[in-house]
Amino acid sequence: MTQPDTSAPPAPPIQTPWADALARLDTDRARVHAGGGAKAQQRQHDKNRLTARERIRQLIDDQTPFDELMTFAGWEMYQDVGGCPSGGTVTGIGQIQGRPWMIIANDATVKAGAFFPITAKKVIRAQTIALENHLPVVYLVDSAGVYLPMQDEIFPDQDDFGRVFYLNARMSARGIPQIAAIMGNCVAGGAYLPVMCDTLIMTEGSGLYLAGPALVKAAIGQVVDSEDLGGASMHASIAGTVDYKEPDDAAALKRIRALADLYAQGDPAPFARRRRETLPAPERNLTDLVGFDGSKTYDVRDLITALVDGGEFHEFKPEYGETLVCGFARAGGYPVAFVANQRTVIKKKLKSGGEPGLRTRIEVGGVIYGDSADKAARFIMDANQAGVPLVFLSDVTGFMVGRDSEQEGIIRRGAKLVNAVSNSVVPKITIITGGSFGAGNYAMNGKAYAPRFLFAWPSAKYAVMSGNAAAKTLLDIQLAALKRSGHQPDDEELQRLYDEVKSKYDTELDPRYAAARLWVDEIIPPNDTRDRLIRALEACAQNPHQDEFRVGVFQV
Repeated sequence: MTQPDTSAPPAPPIQTPWADALARLDTDRARVHAGGGAKAQQRQHDKNRLTARERIRQLIDDQTPFDELMTFAGWEMYQDVGGCPSGGTVTGIGQIQGRPWMIIANDATVKAGAFFPITAKKVIRAQTIALENHLPVVYLVDSAGVYLPMQDEIFPDQDDFGRVFYLNARMSARGIPQIAAIMGNCVAGGAYLPVMCDTLIMTEGSGLYLAGPALVKAAIGQVVDSEDLGGASMHASIAGTVDYKEPDDAAALKRIRALADLYAQGDPAPFARRRRETLPAPERNLTDLVGFDGSKTYDVRDLITALVDGGEFHEFKPEYGETLVCGFARAGGYPVAFVANQRTVIKKKLKSGGEPGLRTRIEVGGVIYGDSADKAARFIMDANQAGVPLVFLSDVTGFMVGRDSEQEGIIRRGAKLVNAVSNSVVPKITIITGGSFGAGNYAMNGKAYAPRFLFAWPSAKYAVMSGNAAAKTLLDIQLAALKRSGHQPDDEELQRLYDEVKSKYDTELDPRYAAARLWVDEIIPPNDTRDRLIRALEACAQNPHQDEFRVGVFQV
């Protein structure tokens, strides 16, 4: 007779803020990857066409990762017209025949691949990454063109749709390979993108024209079918626009791979010529080290050693300017230079003020003081002198304020750091692990300072100031306006106003909000950081050119 099982059931997994955040990231990513949904995907398959992500998977080398970029572009934007998941396009870096390529693929399941404002900005950012790193580009074109109800936000400005073709031409002039495959619709102004590439492939059943049959009839009264107007056979045999005509997606992707295998490989970047054998980093769960909400102190040196080869880190001026940690290491065999916000509480020695000996003060981790700004500016100059890429680990509250800090010249010294970051010519990669507030974002190589890549952890918070401080400031402004109008709110109304302001600001602090607007290139799990960093360095290594390092007027 079988005895009943009287053992206790297994305990449910303990949910931590990190576990919740990573689970939500997976869920939200899956939602984005669904594009326009199952029905739209089926319509694509019914046309004997693959979806954008299916095409990319067939295009890249087997068993290699696709480092998607800007996955959350357009997140929770354009809700009044049904949204635009991932900006209606998929971008990222994948290995094709053993070499990293930037891949830009329209997602025809999202509004037929039409360009929203964020779509143009996303494609421009992907092209800019390719241009800066000399990455060859594949465009998988399947787009209905500009989303006409928003044409005024897409068409005319410097960084709108026209910039795509400008960058097409600039990359071509620099000898950066570009291959385009038309695998569906390619109409109106969007038709110029593939035609400006080195090589143009087109599948049967696709259409390439400045104006479709309906518009041609309306404009000039001519009745013509899609194939005669802009089909693959017409462009291959009559117009001569197409270089290779293929029967379907699979054949077109196979052709791209065959052509990519023939391209010459350029010289590597100077720093990549000093690459050594990759050594493993010490194993460590980074979510155990770094708290999710920023309340836990940690030594950023532990984070650095968990990212670098063999855990070996050569720290620069370790006893000076301690709220910024700087030093050299290797990651994936590549030399790298780290600038990182220290998150411990520091007992700082000060010069004596007329009394014998030294005085001390407590310095708060995450804050940039005058001496740490000086140290980091000097270190950035050293990294440029050595030709070593810079990696910024950003968990910054901002620059120190107050009488003592102002008298110590914090503005002048902070300006020196911002100058060094601005004029740096080596590749710069930023990883936001926590707060990225105010001018600290600038000093730590935020988006405005042209990082080659900018990654954020799910714990990242991105704003002028922290949520509580901002909510109180905004509430004070609202209260002053109410009082000027003669209204004195009671305690209940005050709490409601505060909650509303705080909720709105917290939404804007979320890294998805930043990623939706392309302020960061990708949200990554902490334990993927080393692998993503190494592959980002590999992408940077494709550009052999380095400008002369000059800083202009430098505050001293």
